[in-house]
Amino acid sequence: MRGADVEQPELFSYVSLESRVPQGHPLRRIRTLVDEAFATLESDFGQLYAATGRPSIPPEKLLRALLLQAFYTIRSERQLMEQLDYNLLFRWFVGLSMDDRVWHPTTFTKNRDRLLDGEIATRFLTALLNLPKVRELLSDEHFSVDGTLIDAWASMKSVRPRDDDDDMPRSGGRNPDVDFRGQRRRNDTHASTTDPQAKLLRKGRGKPAQLCYVGHALMENRNRLIVDTRLTQANGRCEREAALEMIREVRAGRRLTLGADAGYNARDFVAELRAWEVTPHVAGKTHSAIDGRTTRHPGYAVSQRIRKQIEEFFGWGKSVGGLAKSRFIGPRRLGWQFTLSATAYNLIRLPKLMEAA
Repeated sequence: MRGADVEQPELFSYVSLESRVPQGHPLRRIRTLVDEAFATLESDFGQLYAATGRPSIPPEKLLRALLLQAFYTIRSERQLMEQLDYNLLFRWFVGLSMDDRVWHPTTFTKNRDRLLDGEIATRFLTALLNLPKVRELLSDEHFSVDGTLIDAWASMKSVRPRDDDDDMPRSGGRNPDVDFRGQRRRNDTHASTTDPQAKLLRKGRGKPAQLCYVGHALMENRNRLIVDTRLTQANGRCEREAALEMIREVRAGRRLTLGADAGYNARDFVAELRAWEVTPHVAGKTHSAIDGRTTRHPGYAVSQRIRKQIEEFFGWGKSVGGLAKSRFIGPRRLGWQFTLSATAYNLIRLPKLMEAA
């Protein structure tokens, strides 16, 4: 007999949210790792809030929601709240019950500064990597480093001379007509009126200049997990300076190797690494700072092959993790997002790595 197409909602529901999520769903293993890392950050979370007053939204739930935003390429907090309202999987992962109301999107705006001040993104990445079952997957001797450009939340039309105080309206309304022909724009004479801290940079000859920041990542070579990040203003020295800062954090007196592309093949950078007993496995070029004493070893070829896999994080971050263009003005918030995206990238890869170990 054919059933009737009649909608009759139940007065009560006796099916738990936990039972709605399949036991083999990938987010289950990720949620376990996230909760174990949060357990080690309990004191750090406690220092962000006053001892009295009305209870806030738990920072753990906010961070789980932001991880979902990176996992599923959700463009804004407003869309994230829409998904959280009707998506049972998202509710389970964040820790909301069926009857809990979702937050207003400005909740993230108000709480982001608190999480920034506590450097929670960096502490979260460190706590995840320090879990015993994750620590055994990491190499403590062989690393790779690289950087990537991240477009600033500013248009090239916003670049104007620093001494230009002309506020006259131009044709085109909010999108004025601007003729750049014949103009030479430099960072020392021009700045963006939208994001003054963004800098003009081009990747090579014949390439257009773009307003951007540079995200830097340090990867361990055993399982290619991201172990440290930095975000800096764009200039010709920022990659090497950030690499030195990150490798100094992990060397701890051990002899290390550092793989990198030809952009790091500079004599002062190589000399600094050697002074720290870090072997510079940088790609060669015409006037190279390294010679056969380094390149003749088999480990050099291995580092050069593995160091290219750091691009997988950059590719994932820009195509999935929301790093193709900044959603924030200024390096502080963008740097926080960059570090959280690196943590999300590690979380996606860790369950399979631990299963294969």
